[in-house]
Amino acid sequence: MRNVARRAAVAPATAYTYFASKDHLVAEAFWRKLAALDEVAPASGTVADRVVAAIEDIARLVSGEPALAAAATPALFADEPDVARLRRQVGALFHARFAAALGEGADEAAVLTLDLAFSGALVRAGVGELAYADLVGLMRTVAGALG
Repeated sequence: MRNVARRAAVAPATAYTYFASKDHLVAEAFWRKLAALDEVAPASGTVADRVVAAIEDIARLVSGEPALAAAATPALFADEPDVARLRRQVGALFHARFAAALGEGADEAAVLTLDLAFSGALVRAGVGELAYADLVGLMRTVAGALG
């Protein structure tokens, strides 16, 4: 946090006024990038096409900023109230995007399956077991299994 404060030309105490910890700062930065993405537009095509349309901008974000994405992985696991709030917001955003992709009246089990598969894939990419560039193909495969 001291390095962040120095680079922002503010006192460390000022940085801590806004962010409780480095994890909070990283989680907030990641959340703001996600929240700035366009909403999922109604898509046509197969389930796999619609799921890919729902996550391709997220995949571009994490592929384009792998350092932020990798830092967000452990940050979002932090046991802090501010981070827990952000973790819930990130999860709700993913869930809403998959629900929109599957359309009105979507099977909640299918939405949950996509949500958990994508979250797990992001964690695996964050720890280096999967390339961020592979997220779209992986989710196309998962969505294809749903029909």
